[in-house]
Amino acid sequence: MKPKRLVTNAMLIAMYVVLSLVATINLGNMKFTLDSLPIIVGAALFGPVDGMLIGLLGSFTNQMLTYGFSATTLLWIIPAGVRGLLIGLYAKHHNFDMSFKQTQFITISSALIVTALNTAAMYIDSKIYGYYSFAYVFGGILPRIIAGIIIAFIFGAILPHVLKPLRRIVLLPQKSEKSSEPKERRCPYCNAPISENAEKCDFCGTKF
Repeated sequence: MKPKRLVTNAMLIAMYVVLSLVATINLGNMKFTLDSLPIIVGAALFGPVDGMLIGLLGSFTNQMLTYGFSATTLLWIIPAGVRGLLIGLYAKHHNFDMSFKQTQFITISSALIVTALNTAAMYIDSKIYGYYSFAYVFGGILPRIIAGIIIAFIFGAILPHVLKPLRRIVLLPQKSEKSSEPKERRCPYCNAPISENAEKCDFCGTKF
């Protein structure tokens, strides 16, 4: 993995952790958060592997800082990893050039899947730790779905504007490094510049 790509992924993971801590509102069994933006950006920029890693490592770090390790920690980090995987696969399928409709489709679709996975994790967690009630686990599912769709729509709308400068910074320099300009031809004896098809040096007269 290229250094710039690695550093960008690390920054996106850190951003996920910060957003999950400071840009999250918990209302009982409902959570409204902006932490999915770094996952979406990383997945749309680099693809499924990077998107999944950003989601898994960012969510795992947040879980450790907030709750510590538990029997259900892996269940809680899976949804973020799935979001990155799905968006990355879709972006890669479209050669990382998605239209507005395509961006909205994958951000909203992945948000609905993540809501379902989070609900499943909450159900299993509540059963294991003995706090299950139907109202608590499933009562807020409709508001969670609506909130997820709204946030996904907003992120899908701003994603192209975020990716454009990032691609210039992270990807274009790497491409330019690979395509180096051809070296100027010079005489092996006097080092004078000569034309590409010259049969002798105009300065020292050496024939090739």
